[in-house]
Amino acid sequence: MPEINALVNDFLMKLKKRKIEGSKATAKLTAEVLRSFISQQRLPHTNQAGALIDTVKAVGEKLIAANPVELAVGNTVRRVLHIIREEDLTLTTAGIGGLSLSAGSDDDDDDETEQDGHPVLLAAAVTAAARSSLRPPSLQTLLEDVPHAAAIQHTSSSGGDSEGKSKSADKNSSSRKLKHNVIEAVNELIQDITTCHEQIAEQAVEHIHQNEVILTLGSSRTVVEFLCAAKEKKRSFRVFVAEGAPRYQGHSLAKELVTRGLQTTVITDSAVFAMISRVNMVIVGAHAVMANGGVIAPVGLNMVALAAQRHAVPFVVLAGIHKLCPLYPQNPEVLLNELRSPSELLDFGEFSDCLDFGSGSGSPILHVVNPAFDYVPPNLVSLFITDTGGHNPSYMYRLIADYYSADDLVIQQRPTS
Repeated sequence: MPEINALVNDFLMKLKKRKIEGSKATAKLTAEVLRSFISQQRLPHTNQAGALIDTVKAVGEKLIAANPVELAVGNTVRRVLHIIREEDLTLTTAGIGGLSLSAGSDDDDDDETEQDGHPVLLAAAVTAAARSSLRPPSLQTLLEDVPHAAAIQHTSSSGGDSEGKSKSADKNSSSRKLKHNVIEAVNELIQDITTCHEQIAEQAVEHIHQNEVILTLGSSRTVVEFLCAAKEKKRSFRVFVAEGAPRYQGHSLAKELVTRGLQTTVITDSAVFAMISRVNMVIVGAHAVMANGGVIAPVGLNMVALAAQRHAVPFVVLAGIHKLCPLYPQNPEVLLNELRSPSELLDFGEFSDCLDFGSGSGSPILHVVNPAFDYVPPNLVSLFITDTGGHNPSYMYRLIADYYSADDLVIQQRPTS
């Protein structure tokens, strides 16, 4: 455990110091840390899934608090929690199914009425197990878990010991099975995060056509791979790249596109509205996609989306599933923005006089605001392209139901009494 605690603390420091760039890298590292954490956990004999969920939530709360703006951390933690619930339900259902099959083999001579009623009883048992699989153990359950030799004093010691050992072995086997299944599912999640760019890029040829003009803003690896995949399929098109002040990420994006053989034109951010009438499609990346279909994206993209809507130009957002956040923008847990250093906008040497404090008021004359992100409402988005295909903004709720559990939307530790 000291090693895994050191791994978690090291990852926490990287999140706090903003040493991890990009949602994909953050999501992947979060999943890897949680995988290592789960593999080192010792689970109790009862309510194993509930205990594992509580420990993962405790770690997840710390990870989210370390960098609340990076929503990919919370998304990954919730995905892992959902995996634990799904694997526990699968094992519970399989166990009930096995018991029902063995009971059915012993009752081959039952009449037809009982056979007809058997599937109904099985379905009811599975439903009950699904509802109670994560509840704390009842007093009856705890009493039933007492070894048989201790509960019945008049039985032989050898028989009681063997039965107790058998139960202990079954519980240990169940614990290992749950952890093994969860780790395998987390490995699949890490693989999905790793290959999300390729999965999205495979759909490029379906959306980009010959001689079109594409506009983009911001520096997104997903967008680069998407555009280059269309180029490799012999699509000939031009890309307008807004420079993305004040960090000017569009400059490096334009250089990379030119290096990979794409016709590229750099424009200023203020020229977007003037150039949008020549554009066939806007393709951008996202920092996060909210549950209502809204997008948290690099600053300036709301202006681009408004210009695209005004000229009836499709506004397409590329985002891996790990960027889908099950929260709404108005949720208090969501921190939509952060302010970057004013030095990206102004040279303090030239503006030192303006930054002097007012006459005895104790406040500076000049204020500098440098937000990192914009919020694009869902009515401005035409289409989302994810690693699972293209989706309308109104379909986000369905994806959330597939990948997240309603019990994990708010991650917080239980208050200690």
